[in-house]
Amino acid sequence: MAKTEPTRTDPTVSEDERITPQLWGLSVILTLGGVMSMFTSTVVNVALGAVGEELGASLGTTQWIASGYLIAQATMIPVSGWASRRYGATRLWLVCVALFAGFSALCAAATSIEALIAFRVLQGLSGGLLVPAGQILFAVAAGPKRLGRMMSVLSIPIYLAPVLGTLFGSLLADGLGWQWMFLVNVPIAVISLATGLRWLPRETAREAPPMDWPGLALVMTGLPALVYGVSQLGESGGSAGALPLVLVIAGAVLLTGFVLRALRARTPLLNLRLFKDAAFSSAAVVIFCMGVALFGAMIVLPEYYLRARHESLVDTGLLTAPLALGTVAALPLAGWFTDRIGGARVILTGLIVTIVGTVPLALIGAQDSYWWLSAVQVVRGCGIGLTTTPALATGLVMVPKEQIPHAMPIFNMLQRIGGSCGTSILTALLAHRIATGPDTPAHAAAAVAHTHWWIVAITAAVVIPSIILVRLEARRRRTAATASPAVA
Repeated sequence: MAKTEPTRTDPTVSEDERITPQLWGLSVILTLGGVMSMFTSTVVNVALGAVGEELGASLGTTQWIASGYLIAQATMIPVSGWASRRYGATRLWLVCVALFAGFSALCAAATSIEALIAFRVLQGLSGGLLVPAGQILFAVAAGPKRLGRMMSVLSIPIYLAPVLGTLFGSLLADGLGWQWMFLVNVPIAVISLATGLRWLPRETAREAPPMDWPGLALVMTGLPALVYGVSQLGESGGSAGALPLVLVIAGAVLLTGFVLRALRARTPLLNLRLFKDAAFSSAAVVIFCMGVALFGAMIVLPEYYLRARHESLVDTGLLTAPLALGTVAALPLAGWFTDRIGGARVILTGLIVTIVGTVPLALIGAQDSYWWLSAVQVVRGCGIGLTTTPALATGLVMVPKEQIPHAMPIFNMLQRIGGSCGTSILTALLAHRIATGPDTPAHAAAAVAHTHWWIVAITAAVVIPSIILVRLEARRRRTAATASPAVA
């Protein structure tokens, strides 16, 4: 009879800590799907003018190609937890990949702006379920002792794909035509679908609670209204009239109604009672605030290169790429340390590194060296990589396995709303600062520097919940260590 071979593995590493080839394969498959969804979120931004010119539409109409996709994505995030429980995360992921490919092809075949926007919204609906379903599947398969390392792998497309989308979007639109910005998704989806059907884990059917239809109606109207209203306020700098403000207020009221219902309902769409746990709440605050600082800052620095240095859009994309590269480089290290020493201390370290990398941008001038600015962005990116993914992993470790389909959409919603709020607030601050002085490179650089001081302040404020998280995590680890001998 064959015997086990303990000499083939490190005896100091337990079975639930070892990353198996199956998990690495799972990460590759799910990362492909994540890259596809996130890449598409920014790939069209650089070609809106070309699309509008060919289809005979104004820029105000063509911007819905981008906005409609993002709003549709945000709308489906709360549904992802229920859909994963009802149909299984693997089945949901595979269906979404197939739908995403189909809608991408339809976008490329569209002959009118109305059809393109409609297909783009449908693409966003499938993409909005695709990433959370993959994260849920990943988190359940990895388990708490491997979650930090494995979630860092799945986070790569979140930070890298938007940058690649901006760069490749301009190249595809100029070289092959705007249709290829959508057609490029089809082969990626085919590969993802083929490998997923072959290697993703098969789940047994589970009985899901009935759908909370009133809660669904509240969140599917409130979240898009809030996200779009906030984004419009930011893009217009407050000059778009009363409609964006009305949407923000309406969205806030509807989401408040959703929260009240979720706290009272027997089977809520999202289990908001998870916020009673102080550690989960602290991780949620970190994720929201870093969404403000991260995605808001992604709008500010490009304005420096465009306004103060008069660079082209493609060159600006290349000059801001070091931020994403630093983030991606830090993710594996962040995951390893999260699993070894706990995510809270990694988060605190990441916040300090992020502040160190942001302060030089708050002192930026009109003639600063591009090499210096690139190095600063790498440092800031490393800090972000050491903060956001460990916060997600730490929050998920704090909940029972069966609550992950509830926790993951909550974190995704908070990051999305934080990003929208950050974009709106920081863009408005920058626009106001620019409007108060002459149209010169020096003044534009000073406005960008001033806005980065706000980013420093927001990041510094996150230190407080991160310190709370360090203490709570240390207490839990001591409790687990004390209980282990008794269990054994």
